[in-house]
This record gives sequence, structure tokens and C-alpha cells, in this order.
Amino acid sequence: MLHINDLTYRIEGRTLLESATVAIPSGHKVGMVGRNGTGKTTLLRLIAGEIVPDDGTITQPKNHRLGWVTQEAPGTQDSLLDTVLAADQERASLLAEAETATDPTRIADIQTRLVDIDAHSAPSRAASILAGLGFSNDDQQRPCHDFSGGWRMRVALAAVLFARPDLLLLDEPTNYLDLEGTIWLESYLRTYPYTVLLVSHDRDLLNKAVSHILHLEDHRLSLYTGGYDTFEKIRRERQAQQLALKAKQDDQRRHMQSFIDRFRAKATKARQAQSRLKALQKMEPIAAVTEAKVSPFHLTDPEKLIAPPIIRLEEASAAYGDNAPILQSMNLRIDNDDRIALLGANGNGKSTFAKLLSNRLRPKDGKVYKSKKLSFGYFAQHQLDEMNPEETPYEALKTIMPDATIAQTRARLGQFGFGADRADTKIKNLSGGEKARLLLHLCTHHGPHVLILDEPTNHLDVDSREALVRALNDFSGCVILISHDRHLIEACVDRLWLVADGTVEPYSGDLDDYRALLLDRSDQRPKKDGQETTKTVDKKDARRKAAAKREEVAPLKRKAEKLERELEHLHKEQEKIDKSLTDPGLYIKDPKRAAELNKARSDIAAQIEATEMDWLEACERYETAKDY
Repeated sequence: MLHINDLTYRIEGRTLLESATVAIPSGHKVGMVGRNGTGKTTLLRLIAGEIVPDDGTITQPKNHRLGWVTQEAPGTQDSLLDTVLAADQERASLLAEAETATDPTRIADIQTRLVDIDAHSAPSRAASILAGLGFSNDDQQRPCHDFSGGWRMRVALAAVLFARPDLLLLDEPTNYLDLEGTIWLESYLRTYPYTVLLVSHDRDLLNKAVSHILHLEDHRLSLYTGGYDTFEKIRRERQAQQLALKAKQDDQRRHMQSFIDRFRAKATKARQAQSRLKALQKMEPIAAVTEAKVSPFHLTDPEKLIAPPIIRLEEASAAYGDNAPILQSMNLRIDNDDRIALLGANGNGKSTFAKLLSNRLRPKDGKVYKSKKLSFGYFAQHQLDEMNPEETPYEALKTIMPDATIAQTRARLGQFGFGADRADTKIKNLSGGEKARLLLHLCTHHGPHVLILDEPTNHLDVDSREALVRALNDFSGCVILISHDRHLIEACVDRLWLVADGTVEPYSGDLDDYRALLLDRSDQRPKKDGQETTKTVDKKDARRKAAAKREEVAPLKRKAEKLERELEHLHKEQEKIDKSLTDPGLYIKDPKRAAELNKARSDIAAQIEATEMDWLEACERYETAKDY
């Protein structure tokens, strides 16, 4: 069991933890949440013994093995498989000793212990973990130094998972995983036999991979049973109860204070007044519920939409230079209101496809049709590292708003969460979430028709991710999303495209189907070159037919959605008129205006009725075509 008792830690005069206490039983899988900057990573470092608390204690069982990813895997000549196998130090030590041991008793002990820890199956277990995190059999034999930093982080994660520590500490492990790796990790953690403490802002992972939520707020720790959605519900209920108790207590305090003020000077009531005063002084005030507000994301809509389709691909292929095509035979259509998520493992060509759409890469063969007026907003993680670290947000925004006044520029910064203090802070001193927020607004400032987002949530906390969901749903242009965050995809996207086997095709299933496909190991049995199982061929044929059906019914769906938006607009206009008509003085002060409003309301009511009929008919036609 992990015991944290009265833990206090301060850094540069700022308190992160104060008298924090929690007990985590062995075998529990706990997700730690809290706003960016509250000290979650610091707590992991304290548990790991990297830093020392100012006060309090952290205790673990004796001989408890602790593991966590602290840095990249070394860029050595060792293969990925050997690097992961070396993480089990006991196995490596026993195997080394077995090479030199001469005492028969000791040799027997070594072999017995190797059997106990299942050492002989270790290579297959290590290979399975590496495969789950996206490494092919060939990749596993390559040296570590062949891979970039993000892939080495996966190797480091594979190593700590393979070592199977008694307490596994993970700090935002999905930041360097794709959706496929995230789904595999979720499944792995659910069956992990020991204790897990996971820092994550991935709502879906926190709902499916952990059994408890540890909330860090106001320098204290609170443990909740259940996943993130359950935690959020319980927390809101507690806040509502606290607000009600505080309101009740405030009324009681006001009543007592009123009595004291009225009768303190009267001899006949002085004793009662003094008694009330003592009771008031002893009354422990109930703390007000304070919750930091998350600044919204303001995504600038395009000034004028372009006639659909805004992009059309016909037998298009993409390649770098004279190399063989990475993607080919693409026949796709994109419209203004599309919300598309790209599925597929890293390395399959998702970023290549995004570059092809956004004019960063010319088609090698085939045609890509798009209007010359079509504008793009492009967000990618590597751009965070390319921002000028010495610039401030004010200076960065000023470069794309050269004609704006100081007041206009600062007002714009304030809209997306950069007040006077943060606007003049150098970018190198901003948090990862602040950098992501700034970059997102810089790349959408001009009102793009197509917004391409490549892992936009990596540095955002849960509440900021929800703010991004709202902004994307309000954005009137097209959104193309690459993300490992299932909640973001499910909340914002209505079309899934699969990037695999050297092409991009519409995917007919939903994310649950895709998750089942990834975890279905029976479909991943080795096949001879050029050979496909009947099951795989059938699935591909079914996907093609489903894609064709979706293309056929897409116009019907768009018409129904357009009518639904018109209905929402009409109802809002009707509500405004109703609000004006509730003013009783209107009919006396301005009877002409009252008559105009009544006529306008009658007209809108007729429009609503007609639009509702059209909407119901469109919905029926769409459902019939979809199910046919």
C-alpha cells in the first residue's frame, strides 16, 4: 500500500502540496487528475524519491519495486528487444550468473528462480509489448539510435511495462502514442496485476483503464471510486451540497449577527447577545466553492464558404521527391461542414495526407482539385518547438496583426486566455498547454476554410479539452483531425477515414469497431507475401461498399443537418421576440412596435412549422436511404 501523510512541498515560494494525505491500496489502478500546473508530475517525482518533501512522509511496503518513465531510452546500438529485456534486472542478472556459476546448488537455485519469474517466455512478452506500441518485428531488431525521440519514449514505456514493477508510475503516457497505441495501452493496463498511478488528461483512458480517480486541487488530494465520469458526477454533487450548506450557514450567521447588533447594548438581552457572539465565533465557516475558469478557444470562422466540394481527389498519390508513393489510388471528397478523423498507426501516412491536402506536398500522380481561394489552418506538435522562444505572445500575434493597435492586439490575446501577465511572458517560459493554446489561435486567426489538427490536446488538461470540443463544434469550416483522444473524436467527428495499406479510405464502423479490430489478434496472424485471408478480403469489400453507401447518402444527411441548424436559429429569434413581448410597458409606450413584434412572431412561428416539416421529411429520407 502507498501511504502519503501530511505531505507539503513548495517550489520557488509557491505551494503545490500542503498537508496532502491519501492511502492507495495494493493492486488499485488510480488515475490522477488536476489542472495544469497543480503539481501532478511533482507528486510522482516525490513518490519516486527524485525530490524530497518539505514536510510529511511517503511510505511503501519493504522491497516494493517502483517503475516509471523518467527520460528517453538511450540511443545505443542495442536492439529495441534487447533494451526492453534488460529492464528486468533480476532476469538479466540471473542469466549472466548462470553463464559463470559452477556450484550445483546455486545453478539449481538460479534455474528454479528463472522458472518462477517465467524468464524463458520473456522475449515473446517483450515482443508483444513492443508490437502493441507500434513496433514491427523488423523494428524490434533495429538499434535504438535509429529512432527519433518520440519513438524512444515508446521504447522506454515498453521497458517499464515489461519490468512489471509493484508500483507503476505513468506521466501522460499517451502524449507520445497514437490512437492505436493508446487503445492497446488501455487494454494492457486493465489487466495489469499490480498498482498503477497514472497522470492523464485522456478522458476515455481514465474511464476504462482505472478504478479510482485521485484529484489534486487546492494543494490537497481526494480519492474517488470509479472512472472519470463517475468522479465528475460525484464532485459536482458535493459542490452543490457545499454551496447549499454555505448558503444555509450564511443565513444563520446573518441572523445571529443581526440579533447581536440589535440587543448587545440592552441589559435585558446582553447575556443572550454575548452567548450568540461566542457561538458565532466558534462557527467554522464553510469554504466557498472556487473553481478556476478555463478560457474558451475562439476559432475564427471563414468569411465566405466555398462551393462544395472544397477538395476532390481522383486517383491521387503522394510521395516525397522521386521515392515510391506512400499513399496512392485515393478517391475522396471533402465538403465545408465535414468533420473527419484520420485513423491509422503512426508511419502509415496520416501526416503525409495532411500535407497533401494543405499544399505542403504536391500529388505525384492523379488529381487534387481545390479552389485557389481555399485557405488552411495547420496545427502540429513539431510547430510548438519551432516557435521563437524569445518572443512573447504579444509579439507573436503582432506579426500577423501588424496594423492593429496595441489595445486591439491585447484584447485579442485576452479573448483566448492571455491576460496582461501572460501576454508579455516569453514563450519559452509558458507551459505546454499555454503554448498549444497560443499556436492554435495563431494558425486560425485568418479564418481558414479547412482546419487540420495533428494531436492538438497533448498538453491540455481535461477542462481545456472540453473547451476545445465546444470551439470545434462551433467552427463553421471543415475540420480534419489526427488524435489519440477518443473523447475528442467522438464529440467532434462524424466521418472516419482509415489510413492503411498505402491508401486512404472511408471507414464504415465507429471507434468501438476500430478498437475491436485492433485488439483482435486472430486477424494479425502472419500471412505469406501477397496472400490475404478470406476474412480480410470480406472486411475490405464490406468497407468499400459501406463507403460507397455513405457517399450516396451524404447529401441527404447534410440537408437534414442544415435544416436542423435553421430550426435552431429560428427558435432563438422567437425567444428574443418573446422576451421583448413580456415587457408590460411595451404596449403602452410603443404600441406600434408591439404590433410589429407580434406579426414577426407569427411569421417566425409559420417558418418554424414549415421548416420542421421539411426537416422531418429530410430525416426520414436519410434514414430510409441509410438503412436500404
